[in-house]
Amino acid sequence: MNEGPAGTTGSTDDHAFVHSRLIDAPRERVFRAFSDPAHLARWWGPKGFSNTFHEFDFRSGGGWRFVMHGPDGKDYKNESVFVEVVAPERIVVEHVLSHHFLLTITLAAQGERTLVGWRQVFDTAAERQRIADIVTEANEQNLDRLAAEVKNVA
Repeated sequence: MNEGPAGTTGSTDDHAFVHSRLIDAPRERVFRAFSDPAHLARWWGPKGFSNTFHEFDFRSGGGWRFVMHGPDGKDYKNESVFVEVVAPERIVVEHVLSHHFLLTITLAAQGERTLVGWRQVFDTAAERQRIADIVTEANEQNLDRLAAEVKNVA
């Protein structure tokens, strides 16, 4: 059984987007790309987006408020809570503004590389389906940008 985004139990497979990427960097460096807001702001979001962070409390229970600036000139407010932060292996984020979802990011060491797991679970299968055309590609672009940004992480 998987835990759903609202703490319910049952299968969430039809509510989820699942991606993975093997990143050419050690796990600790990939984790720093998440935990350092300067790095995260550079890669978070699909291609063409930039970010302005207003709150970034990277700890379990900490808040994350930011605006994503789209290539279309629109601003997209975001608000999330870091449900769980386990360095350097797991980050769980609950997105609480507009589209509600639970995002679990896992980092598994593969020698000097890192397998990034990305599981984004929405409240309903209908909500997942409604935005699938956008989110599937956007998540892959997010992982592309992470892979590029880790090269800038010391």
